[in-house]
Amino acid sequence: MQTLRLILSDKFIWLLTGAVALASLFPVQGSAKTVADFAFSAGIFMIFLLHGIRLERHEVIAGFRNIRLQGTIFLWVFGAMLFAAGGLSVLLADRIPVDLALGLLFIGVLPSTVQSATSYCAIARGNVAASVVASAFVNLVGVVLSPLLIALLASASGVHVGTEAIGRIMMILLLPFVLGQIIQRWARPWVMEHGALTGWMDRLAIGLAVYVSFSGAVLQGIWAQLLGQELLWLCVALLVLLIFAFGGTWNLGKAMALPLGDRKTLMFTGAQKSIAIGAPLAALIFPADRAGMILLPLLLYHLAQLIVSAPLALQLSSSEE
Repeated sequence: MQTLRLILSDKFIWLLTGAVALASLFPVQGSAKTVADFAFSAGIFMIFLLHGIRLERHEVIAGFRNIRLQGTIFLWVFGAMLFAAGGLSVLLADRIPVDLALGLLFIGVLPSTVQSATSYCAIARGNVAASVVASAFVNLVGVVLSPLLIALLASASGVHVGTEAIGRIMMILLLPFVLGQIIQRWARPWVMEHGALTGWMDRLAIGLAVYVSFSGAVLQGIWAQLLGQELLWLCVALLVLLIFAFGGTWNLGKAMALPLGDRKTLMFTGAQKSIAIGAPLAALIFPADRAGMILLPLLLYHLAQLIVSAPLALQLSSSEE
């Protein structure tokens, strides 16, 4: 019951589900899409401005003091997960639509979550400080690395990302982050004092990105295109990826003889993938008529990782060395 309560209390789950449902019933189109696209761009700019304001430089620097843990998380997030997700996309290339296969690959290039990884690490009584630093660091790198990786790998699926698109991504994602770092000294106290407000601003902007992306897919008939068998194969692939992500990080931490708190940090930070980066990036980098289908695997993975993390965190909260 406690696990179910923890899952149902996560308002972000309801927000993402609502965005998909709203796009399915009332997809944005026509002149309204111009307004929605502007609001989406402004919202994403705000998200990364807030990231830049919140992330203190000394947190990233401090992360290098535990280079063994931080290096392992980084290599797992951008190495092992990319290899596993890419392998699944290749194995299922003949069983699911090409955009769903690309969506699996897309999961692999993304950084970890920040808020949920840290929250579940805290519930599990892991090394919360290390989780904050690791999540912040891989997200900082991911702003640059994730677009470059998907641009390099997506060409096989017919998605060509030119320098103009990369420039736009840097303008909307990297520029506001840098500005946030510049004004951090003056803006951070206000942002931290109004954490609830700015947190919801983050979530609503992500929800808008999901809504815009899925609207294009709905107008292209995403639900008519997807067969039950294809969705089943996608769910199987995501289940395998979840088992690999959570089981792999836990056993890797054990094999490395990491302290229990660090093992918990490695699992929750290494196994989760960020829709806060993924949703805006998908809307920016992929064609409007394909972005929703490509984003679907990430949406399902994100929801599943939260559902899996809740009971694991509660169970591990009572574990001892």
